[in-house]
Amino acid sequence: MLTIIWGGIMTIKVLIKRKVQESKSKELNLLFVKLRGLAMAQKGYIGGETLKRVDTPGEYLIVSRWQSIDDWTRWLVSRERTDIQGKIDALTDAETKFEIYTNG
Repeated sequence: MLTIIWGGIMTIKVLIKRKVQESKSKELNLLFVKLRGLAMAQKGYIGGETLKRVDTPGEYLIVSRWQSIDDWTRWLVSRERTDIQGKIDALTDAETKFEIYTNG
């Protein structure tokens, strides 16, 4: 994956891992779409994608790209994101895991 430098600041990628019961995947996908739509309006959001694991049903990986860790952190703690995260958590089998990466 490509990491871009914006004005001397390295971008970050946030890997978001979720485990979902197949019976709840349709409802969760709607929440994922809503969350991405809100993220798109945030300062520093570059883009993202949602991947469904092929060999393990119900596992999702969301790759979210941001201009800086500060932009991501503002979004992470925002009320609009935490409200939807609460709804996602109520439907998932395990805690959502966040991992933040940048290019060395």
